[in-house]
Amino acid sequence: MAVESLPNFTRPARQRWESIAGEIRQRLLANVWCMQCRHEVTITNFSGTIKGGNLLLVGKCAECHGDVARVIEGS
Repeated sequence: MAVESLPNFTRPARQRWESIAGEIRQRLLANVWCMQCRHEVTITNFSGTIKGGNLLLVGKCAECHGDVARVIEGS
């Protein structure tokens, strides 16, 4: 998945996301809990915003296509 093309990121979210090393970004995307699948999955078709100082990624489960989210705490 190409993380360089992020059309649905707010500007602050894009800046935070791009401040994270590429290898770590890939691990974060591949380590999202899906309530339907009941295990870790990869998030797809995600967007990003800043909520409460944290980066919030919202997207779809790569396996069941259900809604998933990932919070990356601010520093």
